[in-house]
Amino acid sequence: MHRRPGAPLITTHSPGVILNGVTGRMGLNQHLRRSLWAIIQQGGIRVSDDETILPRLLLVGRNPAKLEAISREFKDLPFCTDLDRALVDGEFDIYFDAQTTDRRADALRKAIAAGKHIYCEKPLATDLGTAVELYRLASSAGVKHGIVQDKLWLPGMMKLRTLRELGYFGRMLSVRGEFGYWVFEGDAIPPQRPAWNYRKEEGGGIILDMLCHWRYLLDNVIAPVRAVSCLGATHIPDRWDEKGVQYQVTADDSTYATFELDGGVLAQFNSSWCARVRRDDLLTVQVDGSKGSAVAGLRDCWIQPYAATPRPVWNPEVPNPLNFFEGWQRVPEQQSFENAFKRQWELFLLHVVKDAPFPWDLREGAKGVQLAEAGLESWRRRAWVTLQPVN
Repeated sequence: MHRRPGAPLITTHSPGVILNGVTGRMGLNQHLRRSLWAIIQQGGIRVSDDETILPRLLLVGRNPAKLEAISREFKDLPFCTDLDRALVDGEFDIYFDAQTTDRRADALRKAIAAGKHIYCEKPLATDLGTAVELYRLASSAGVKHGIVQDKLWLPGMMKLRTLRELGYFGRMLSVRGEFGYWVFEGDAIPPQRPAWNYRKEEGGGIILDMLCHWRYLLDNVIAPVRAVSCLGATHIPDRWDEKGVQYQVTADDSTYATFELDGGVLAQFNSSWCARVRRDDLLTVQVDGSKGSAVAGLRDCWIQPYAATPRPVWNPEVPNPLNFFEGWQRVPEQQSFENAFKRQWELFLLHVVKDAPFPWDLREGAKGVQLAEAGLESWRRRAWVTLQPVN
């Protein structure tokens, strides 16, 4: 506790957070730089006028030189390369994992056994059996646990959810999602994604990566997913890694999936690292309903209600007189939006310190892995796969 001159006594909670995998792109940029460090720089999370949460950080990784450089950038944060030593430190009660997927399960088992609260990147695991095991271990141990589901806090998706809650769509009919961009092979132009993403043996593959996202996005923004039909592809068989070494791609780099949702809603999502973008954003989600439609990107959302819907007539003999981008109305900014990763970190810290609700637990992470596994099974069998409850 501390007191500002002339101010009431302030209680400051300082939960210790072990950050494993911070030398990677997601761990460094999204979770350290834009989330936890941003929270620290703003003075913590204000619970009330006299109560604050200000996390303390311990960086963990395998490369001491990279860790030292990151530590210097963030005012000499403590770091170590020994996860076992970090986990026995009673000053740190939260373990966060942003390693490659193939390393996650073993580290989470150790952290749960050490009594740490668990928060981690998705996918939770490379297979459903392991994901369910981790959920049950954490639940049995009585630790609090959560999975990153960042797209729920993207402004565009939040606006889309608000439209659904207001009944704007009428009867929801269908959803079309387009995600992806061209990831350079790495021979002439450096790649934008790490090589492990394209190695199945290291937990790579776009089905495992993106169907986890589409599970929680559809479940929470549109309607729960009940079944999937999926095709995957490896369009580019050879790439070059971060050191310029050529390697053979062993994982899928594109996927084309159809989902059956509650209420008879059908959703189609194309996800590809081999597609050039000619749309509003890297991710766009269009929802069509009996009373209106909406198209959401990462930040913006556009609507076209029934009364403003044009009446096109098919006639390829003449130039089309309609500009289909006209007639859409941009949903106004009615609230302020924070970085999606930062917002979920704030909610998880409130969950740990103040027992605030946090429904995005490891069971939700297991449901994402379930859909990815079902997608791979559907591709293999060339058949629809129905999802069963995850318990």
